[in-house]
Amino acid sequence: MSELIKSYLGDGSRLSVKISYVEQKALEGTAHALYSCKDLINNEPFMVIYGDLAFHPSIISNLISNYDERYLGVILGISVRNVRDFGLMITNGDFLTKIEEKPKIEESGIINGGIYIFKPKIFRFIEETKRSIRGEIELTSSINIAIEKGEKFLVVKSEEDKWVDVGKPWDILDANKLLMDVKVNKKIVNGYVEDGVHINGNVVIEKNAKILSGTYIEGPVWISSGCRVGPNCYIRPYTYLCKNVRVGNACEIKNSIIMEDTHISHLSYIGDSVIGARCNIGAGTIIANLRFDENTIKVTIKGEEIESGKKKLGAFIGDNVKTGINVSINPGVKIGPNCWIAPHTFVYKDVPENSFLIQKFEIELKEK
Repeated sequence: MSELIKSYLGDGSRLSVKISYVEQKALEGTAHALYSCKDLINNEPFMVIYGDLAFHPSIISNLISNYDERYLGVILGISVRNVRDFGLMITNGDFLTKIEEKPKIEESGIINGGIYIFKPKIFRFIEETKRSIRGEIELTSSINIAIEKGEKFLVVKSEEDKWVDVGKPWDILDANKLLMDVKVNKKIVNGYVEDGVHINGNVVIEKNAKILSGTYIEGPVWISSGCRVGPNCYIRPYTYLCKNVRVGNACEIKNSIIMEDTHISHLSYIGDSVIGARCNIGAGTIIANLRFDENTIKVTIKGEEIESGKKKLGAFIGDNVKTGINVSINPGVKIGPNCWIAPHTFVYKDVPENSFLIQKFEIELKEK
């Protein structure tokens, strides 16, 4: 999706920064990706941030303030309850002694947070790095080689609640919550709000957004430019509406991200969900976000049921999906892009992209 990223960020002037792009021609690992950028690095320290992270801005300032030119680098360490799916950082005091990728243990510890400050000397150790068993040239391997040759890396620790590794579908909601807590810290209303709208808590309503009478908004909530909400809607905490989203009469949306140009028809409920761009959610569509037995919800990823650890979790719907009236969607379901879901359909398992899902039933007509 490189073209999408480039088209959105451009040259960075809109954000008051200068952006250059380097394409990694083959997916050969994190160290290989960094080495592809070598020509952009002048002979001075630089920061590396993995692209699938969301984090509190204080993490960056904390890393910079702890940088010490006596060491080859500074690495973010995150305190987590379970290190199994991450890179475990073994330390001696505040200094790294080794990174062990995805250890087969389930216990608390400090993991690699994927944000670094390096001296350019790190490129020498990347050049010495051999491919891992996954066939990749990995940055953690380069760091371990540097440590073996006497280099030091300072570990700056942070708590898990300030950092999200967006690797699973539900991590998008956790990232949204973290960033909303940072950005929506006061009431900013630049759009048109009719009489009879009630706003409780911190919200952002951008210019050219329109909120119609009878709508109740409970912050933190972000409503982007071009949105139209109401009348008589209930917009609950941690809802993010991207540009040009339409939410019709008597809808309820809770802790969800609704992407650009999506329309949600009247009498619908969307909870703890992510809905892609240019979708049309038919009237009466209900996304369930709680199991009957109130157990945590599992999501199928690459054919395997993965435990989300969440009791409240809705659906994940790709771009350009249309649902008919009165569609019901089970917790944890994924619907791929460009799908049609026929009216009155009960969606209880994942739907692959470019599908037309129809629930068959018979109607018997008799004389009165």
